Amino acid sequence: MAGVTTDPSTDLSLLPATRQAQLIREGEVSPVEVMDAVLARVEALEPVLHAFCFLAADPARAAAREAEAAVMRGDALGPLHGVPISIKDLICTADMPTVSGSRAYVGFMSDQDDVCVERVRAAGAIVIGKTNTPEFGYAGAGKNEVFPTTSNPWDPAMTSGGSSAGSAAAVASGMGSLTIGSDGGGSIRGPASFCGLFGLKPSFGRVPAYPGCRDPRHPGVSSWESVEHLGPLTRTVEDAALLMSVIAGPDARDWHSLPAGDVDWLAAPRAPIGRLRIAYTPDFGFSTVEPEIRALTAAAARVFADDLGCEVVEDTPPLQDMFDLFLTIIMRDSDLRGMRALADDGLIHLPGLLMMLDRQWTAEEFTDAAMARQAVCNTLGRFMQDYDLLLTPTVSSLPFPLEHFNPASIAGIPVEQANASPFTYPFNWTGQPAASVPAGFTSTGLPVGLQIVGRHLADATVLAAAAAYEQARPWANLWPALARLPESPTG
Repeated sequence: MAGVTTDPSTDLSLLPATRQAQLIREGEVSPVEVMDAVLARVEALEPVLHAFCFLAADPARAAAREAEAAVMRGDALGPLHGVPISIKDLICTADMPTVSGSRAYVGFMSDQDDVCVERVRAAGAIVIGKTNTPEFGYAGAGKNEVFPTTSNPWDPAMTSGGSSAGSAAAVASGMGSLTIGSDGGGSIRGPASFCGLFGLKPSFGRVPAYPGCRDPRHPGVSSWESVEHLGPLTRTVEDAALLMSVIAGPDARDWHSLPAGDVDWLAAPRAPIGRLRIAYTPDFGFSTVEPEIRALTAAAARVFADDLGCEVVEDTPPLQDMFDLFLTIIMRDSDLRGMRALADDGLIHLPGLLMMLDRQWTAEEFTDAAMARQAVCNTLGRFMQDYDLLLTPTVSSLPFPLEHFNPASIAGIPVEQANASPFTYPFNWTGQPAASVPAGFTSTGLPVGLQIVGRHLADATVLAAAAAYEQARPWANLWPALARLPESPTG
């Protein structure tokens, strides 16, 4: 793999969250030292990357001082005590604006934290700010009409992906080791691929989403209900598991949330994977994929056979490109009346979203999409009866220039949005757990991700497989060149 090797022992902001939390618990470092290191990095890199749309530096420093006092008093400490974390700006926070990348919500303050935010605060984490996202999450880039466009730390002229754009850019550059993103069609996994991170879309319902897309008071925010997943973007699998151990579990306010108890999140990355039977497809049989992505993900899939002792078979589920139907499901899940009113008031600007709102949808279009979704769920369910995991490229394109919402071409072929991300959205339909792991770098030094998909509710298998791959092909010590600051706070 490419990248700059950086020694995290000289910079507390580059340590994994698991290590930061351990050092704080053991009194080896202060939460104030960790916070100062992270905020110094934010101060240096945010003017280049624009990962944050709201930064709560002073409250974060005050919270770090309180966390330090708790350690000195010998208080009981939560699993994330003193660890900085960022929150995607589609996820509600009661003490910070939730703008959702939209002019309609500039200055909007939610009356409550989202459930996952409640939980990380209760576990001792310190929220340092909100990360940038396209308008209501409807694009594959961190570009909106309210805030500066988010850049990719590996090449600031390129996008970090979408819609968890700022979250990925922040973690990939060391501006906090933990972040929570959302994924309605690939919005955790795509940015993870573009930024060389681990991104987990857990099974649908693992992490409650409330108020977020469950609150009908806020048109645009209250979309994606049947496909939205919340989950971690991290540098290591173990960090993601730690965060999942805090944010997963049922909440009565989200009627889609799953019961707890069938996944030991902390143990899952350390579990032996045995001889898994794995399917690998380079293209689903129909998708155009960049040649370097094909080559890198094929090599990553071979690691499971050659290094990890699994049985890997090239096979593909019998699917076809149904991105138009996926968008139809999104519109069915949305408050069309409310969003059209925002558009009529000139408060929605994303061209693709405006086109979808202007379209006169029929009941038959909505039910056709629902029936297609049922068919895909059944097809993938039958396919996964023969395999423990399915491997695919995470996305079919490389990071594209900042001024675009989507790639203009793939493998030299002009494409429409429907062709840009064929590998992710089917698993939002099915709700299966899916993760992106770094597969390597292109000849120009851009990261590429491999997607690992599990059976229904098999989150533990996905985490174990991702951790085994991480051990075989480590990536956490590789950083973009701009991560090497001239001077870094030490601990």
